[in-house]
Amino acid sequence: MEKKKLVERKYLFTFILITSLFALWGFANDITNPMVAAFQTVMELSAAKASMVQFAFYGGYATMAIPAALFIRRYSYKAGVMLGLALYATGAFLFIPAAQYQQFSFFCVSLYILTFGLAFLETTANPFILSLGSKETSTRRLNLAQAFNPMGSLCGMAVASFIVLPQLLSDRRDEAGQIIFGSLSEIEKAQIRLHDLAVIRNPYVAIGLVVLMMFIIIGLTKMPNTNTNEETGNGTAAPKSTARQTLLRLWGNTVYREGVVAQIFYVAAQIMVWTFIIQYADRLGINKAVAQRYNIVAMSMFLCSRFISTFLMKYANPRFLLAVFGIGAAICTIGTICIDGIGGLYALVGISAFMSLMFPTIYGIALENIDAEDTTLGAAFLVMAIVGGALMPPLQGMIIDLGTVCGWPAVNVSFVLPLLCFVIITLYGYHACRLRDK
Repeated sequence: MEKKKLVERKYLFTFILITSLFALWGFANDITNPMVAAFQTVMELSAAKASMVQFAFYGGYATMAIPAALFIRRYSYKAGVMLGLALYATGAFLFIPAAQYQQFSFFCVSLYILTFGLAFLETTANPFILSLGSKETSTRRLNLAQAFNPMGSLCGMAVASFIVLPQLLSDRRDEAGQIIFGSLSEIEKAQIRLHDLAVIRNPYVAIGLVVLMMFIIIGLTKMPNTNTNEETGNGTAAPKSTARQTLLRLWGNTVYREGVVAQIFYVAAQIMVWTFIIQYADRLGINKAVAQRYNIVAMSMFLCSRFISTFLMKYANPRFLLAVFGIGAAICTIGTICIDGIGGLYALVGISAFMSLMFPTIYGIALENIDAEDTTLGAAFLVMAIVGGALMPPLQGMIIDLGTVCGWPAVNVSFVLPLLCFVIITLYGYHACRLRDK
């Protein structure tokens, strides 16, 4: 039997172009995570309130994923990408007035609009990548495309670690390692706040310019028609069913339905692990800029592990690998909770190696046996599942604000929430294996 190619030659340029979008939203995701700690200090917020950055960021996905899917069903993949890039750039440029008015809520609104664009991009790009070749290689192909997401994430982390965080005057510490911002006069605080919010603003404006360039490039590029149903000539399938009929079919698919739930918990775990690594390190006396470097190490492990797991899928069932990696992530999380010291931080960094395959694998498994005309709306709910990143970080922030829980550092105890998430993901992988065997 002839071996199916991962990406056919006729789709190669489109694959490369669409894959570049994965890096764009990776950058936005991971330059935003450390901003929770930055806003917490410069705006003098609690950890719970500062984590509203994540609520706004990932709430945008929940708001716009379904409208994005309906838009793509009506028009095309290309139209979805174009509108997504336009919204992304708009949200990025709104950081200019947000920094000027120095309102935390304005920054949250800017991020909310920015993620409207990311919701369009993810709702479009993921199923588009799945469609660029045979169904047998679709999950591997999505894992390969998703491998470029952490490359953008690493760029975002590097900008945060080496450009943004070191310039924040609000993070200056005394000889004992304590932040001195809270002890300054209101006039000194106002001057520092003006400086620091401008520092936070600049990378978002820069990425907005990059997004505009991509908007022009994709606007001038002809996209292939990858539909399998009646042709519409615009790169998407003409829907033969109503949205209600599609929803009923999706709800009746056990693997898909459970996949959406698993995706909610995965994104929640990912955002908690990467957002609160700075607070975890801060309790050990490590400043934000240095702590962010641990995040960079974690993302580097995540990137390498994703290429490795993509290779392993040639020989092992993705469902089985998902369960195994879920167990590995749970073990590392237990170490994060139970080890009070630098060893716990190392365990926290190690979680990323096991998270690497989770998002695209859950996505691919959930959509594997979905009808082609149901894919766009099915993909929307999997993107909407990113709302998990909005719901659970504020809860973890509330636990961290307690200081201690039963005599144990609250920041350690707070990682019980990601542990619960990894248990659910492991169970999904195991159950999906069982259903496939049957």
